[in-house]
Amino acid sequence: MSETAAVVRASRPNFLILAPLCAGLGVAIAWQQGQPPAMLDTLLVLVGALLAHAAVNLLNEYEDFISGLDLITQRTPFSGGSGALPEVPSAARGVLTAALGTLGLVITIGCYFLWQRGMPMLVLGVAGVVLVLTYTRWITRSPLLCLLAPGMGFGPVMVLGTLVALGARMDTTAVTASVISLLLASELLLINQIPDAAADQKIGRRHLVITLGKRAAARLVAALLMGSYAVIIAGLVADWLPPLTSITLLASPFALWVSWTLPSRLDHPERLNTVLGINVAVLLATLALLTVGLSL
Repeated sequence: MSETAAVVRASRPNFLILAPLCAGLGVAIAWQQGQPPAMLDTLLVLVGALLAHAAVNLLNEYEDFISGLDLITQRTPFSGGSGALPEVPSAARGVLTAALGTLGLVITIGCYFLWQRGMPMLVLGVAGVVLVLTYTRWITRSPLLCLLAPGMGFGPVMVLGTLVALGARMDTTAVTASVISLLLASELLLINQIPDAAADQKIGRRHLVITLGKRAAARLVAALLMGSYAVIIAGLVADWLPPLTSITLLASPFALWVSWTLPSRLDHPERLNTVLGINVAVLLATLALLTVGLSL
């Protein structure tokens, strides 16, 4: 594998769809408000979200390689990193350069929207950049921050940041969608930390799988996952979400299966991978269906 291929692989392209889906919620809400945003602004928002996700992935890969975590982690299709740098160690500088370069592009796009929208964009933009820069080295040392940071990044920062960037207003629909994204993103990172817990602990990380144990973490995964559907139902009942977003509940039986099955798979790596895979599909389907429901 070439160094260029290693850099691309380190960005974890298979998982980069999450950011555009979260930003897409903001775009859909802006359209729902009856003020279709400019096509250029919409494109820049989606590209910026994609680049921000790539930047945090690249920084995470670089930091995990430098710390030695990559050398002791048992990788799965959904956790443990891409494995690109252990295979091509000479690509480490390229991965760091790509991380800083993509983050620089995100900041450039943010400056454009700051010029257009002013202070609210600055607050959300700075929050996003801080999360990208601090997640791997510092946030993963704090159990509560480690749980909340991914959700804050993919939820309020990305969804509400998209609305601000597009000149739309923050309403109850936007806040509800951002809370759903927060719960799902935090749940995704928490469940994917389960296979990595032993290796993470060796290099000084302190996330909730380590501090609570796998079984308590599995219960928290279920609470976050089913909590996201509780928010959807509450949003429909309270009229914070339009009726057509009820199609999102089509994914709920699979979410219930993940929540019910996870505890029995914790000590069986191959069977756990099946749960991790279905969980990813549930999360992406939920966000996609919510976007479709908001757009109809």
